[in-house]
Amino acid sequence: MATINEQEHSIIQSVSQRYAKAVTTGEEMCCPTGYNHEDLGQFIPEAVLKVSYGCGTPVGLSTVQPGEVVLDIGSGGGIDCFEASRKVGATGKVIGIDMTNEMLSLARTHAPIVAKNLGYPASNVDFRKGFADAMPVEDDEVDLIISNCVINLAPDKKKVFREMFRVLQPGGRFTISDIVADQPIPNYLIHDSDKWGDCLSGALTIQGYWDGLREAGFRGLHQVTVIPWRVIDGIHFVSVTLTGYKTTVISSSPAPTFATLTGPFSKAVDEYGTTFHRGTPQQIDEQTIHLLSLPPYKDHFVITDRPIALTNKDPQMLAVFPEKAPCVWEGHFAILTGPFLAVSDDDNHTYRSGEPMEICSKTFKVLQHPRYQSLFGTINRAREAVTAEPVICGTSTECC
Repeated sequence: MATINEQEHSIIQSVSQRYAKAVTTGEEMCCPTGYNHEDLGQFIPEAVLKVSYGCGTPVGLSTVQPGEVVLDIGSGGGIDCFEASRKVGATGKVIGIDMTNEMLSLARTHAPIVAKNLGYPASNVDFRKGFADAMPVEDDEVDLIISNCVINLAPDKKKVFREMFRVLQPGGRFTISDIVADQPIPNYLIHDSDKWGDCLSGALTIQGYWDGLREAGFRGLHQVTVIPWRVIDGIHFVSVTLTGYKTTVISSSPAPTFATLTGPFSKAVDEYGTTFHRGTPQQIDEQTIHLLSLPPYKDHFVITDRPIALTNKDPQMLAVFPEKAPCVWEGHFAILTGPFLAVSDDDNHTYRSGEPMEICSKTFKVLQHPRYQSLFGTINRAREAVTAEPVICGTSTECC
């Protein structure tokens, strides 16, 4: 039997060879993507555009400020790096890492052309050969990491996540797109080399992906988009774009600051394990103050220097109740995609980060509320049309 290192080497070689071949064949690779070629074609050559692969657009670039340093993991022909170059301006810097010589050659050849088209005196993009789990980048060098359907190709994702945390400066962030699955990938797919290149065999579960990033030290993990992609042998593969932050290191001593959860959850557990109940003020320390100030948290809390309890009549409070009507089981499953470790709704459901949970038609409608929708992904596991009769929810029916 091959050793783990031999298996990893075989996977890397197979994927690299396939992407190298695509430079000359123009093969369309696995992942769904949505680049605006008309816009990018104004400054990026066609030779780069036609070998651009991914499962999402680098939406994190909308947050880039001039002068920042951006790292693209798996830069390929350079499309995301060149778009980042436009965003950071001539005073910024972009680093692209790729393991495939042919892709690097293509990107380096066109870098001066892109710089000229942007009106820069020289290219501000540095393409480096390297691997996602051992990046040739200095500690704390980067403001933003982007990656487009690449990390799932790495055999050891935890190494990649640790490397991401290492190279980001404190306060830095990432926005990455990748393919994840609703359940563990079986061995017959893991050992299928073609499926690796299709962004399938290396997919982590949603829970595993989120857990790995948090173990590396990231916080404020949350979805930007979640789009169902393919179903193979009952396994749902999902294209997800997510963001997270490298929080600054501060003391966890008590501070005279209070946080009150406003909803829509009746209860929520943050990424440090602190439980909040809607409307009830809770004293928080400096570490939690910083956490709750991150974008995915701040709209759910009121932060004050004294305890303030909120009632249901307060306009800041939000509760979303299900309809008082029969419901139907239609095959829907909801997946909490952050930033909380766990949340409870107003119908006594508790959702845990990354774990698919079956929901009825009424709960599905609840989760379509804008304040819920941005924090959940949903899939439907029914393989054919559902003909179930409506049921009345209640403790005796074990429905909702």
